[in-house]
Amino acid sequence: MIKTLKAEIINIDENITAAVLYAKKLYLEGKVFVYPTDTIFGFGANPFNEEAVNRINHIKGRDEHKRYIYLIGNLETLFQYVDLRSEKHFDFLLAIWPNPVSVILPLNTKTKNILKKETAAFRIPNHRFCLKLLAELKMPLISTSVNRSGKEPFLEQSLIVDEFSSEVDAIFYSDKKSFNDASTLIDLCNSTPTLIREGKIKFSDLLEKFK
Repeated sequence: MIKTLKAEIINIDENITAAVLYAKKLYLEGKVFVYPTDTIFGFGANPFNEEAVNRINHIKGRDEHKRYIYLIGNLETLFQYVDLRSEKHFDFLLAIWPNPVSVILPLNTKTKNILKKETAAFRIPNHRFCLKLLAELKMPLISTSVNRSGKEPFLEQSLIVDEFSSEVDAIFYSDKKSFNDASTLIDLCNSTPTLIREGKIKFSDLLEKFK
């Protein structure tokens, strides 16, 4: 069966401002797109748009109860959605971001009621396109690996186009160096950080910043 090409394929290096504004438009319209990050390529969408979230679940073949990482542009945006346990946690996040480190945090009451979850993982990414887009959105952006559930993530733009161009609305990519490691994932819902998954940044290095 031949797939019908649907997604727009956009090189962000050619005009990053136009690419950012188009990604923002897709986000606000509840669309789903693929984009580069400081780790691996991610599926992106508005986490508060149920239809968009369900669409990513369907594309990945993923259990709807599994969590997604949310990218945010700054701590000011983060504080609209979470309750930090202490000033020490604030200083820790300030020290580790922007970086490929995702942190599970307790959601505030309003966000719990919307997402029907107690916690969520957030990250301020160290990536120019992502930060420009997040500055425009001023809201969280879903970031989940571009793969089918149980399979390895796709790391090359050409392979992503072949596999997913008929299922997403746009695929953003860059000719610059791509990244092949997932983010380090830690839990900060209790007094001290707990390692969930070690990625690009070593957990021992993060603990050095938790003073």
